[in-house]
Amino acid sequence: MKKLMFLAYAVSMLATAPSVKAQWVVTDPTNLASGILNSANEIVQTSSTVSNVVKNFKEVEKVYNQGKEYYDKLKAVSNLVKDARKVQQTVLLVGDVSEMYVTNFGKMMNDPNFTSQELAAIGNGYSALLNESTELLNELKQIVTATNLSLNDKERMDVIDRVYKEVKEYHSLVRYYTSKNISVSYLRAKKKNDAKRVLELYGTSNQKYW
Repeated sequence: MKKLMFLAYAVSMLATAPSVKAQWVVTDPTNLASGILNSANEIVQTSSTVSNVVKNFKEVEKVYNQGKEYYDKLKAVSNLVKDARKVQQTVLLVGDVSEMYVTNFGKMMNDPNFTSQELAAIGNGYSALLNESTELLNELKQIVTATNLSLNDKERMDVIDRVYKEVKEYHSLVRYYTSKNISVSYLRAKKKNDAKRVLELYGTSNQKYW
């Protein structure tokens, strides 16, 4: 029972979403998780309201950098029980999606093998995938809370497991999406005998995305 009470507390850390600029305690996973979720939501909102691709990305990058401290600090939190850790991992997966979006799309913005129209479409694709991931976290927040008595312990566990698996699938999809877009650039560059430029831009260490 104590384990489940702690679990309810861990999930309730998603229930509030303070401003990304709010003060927080380094060891408090509540504010860390809320910061990541709030940052991801702001990235999605920014992506959908700014039409110019360059301006869009600069705003998205700004929001991401504001929330990155939450992401880095939550990674370091280790004193959680097993089920609370799964909640933590779910939140971190959404942080990873944001990171893949910003890091790789930033490079694509400097890739001459993509047109401005294609970049706009790619950016919208990243935003849509991130939005789906944050919606799953919102579902977790609404269903599994300390005050929700409509679910028994097993049902709460099942919700956590399902959301974790679905978010993980979106995380894998974003990796695949990134890989396919870089592959398009690489193939276009090869036709122009300019593949080296693509390798230098994305780096050989990023071939895990290809």
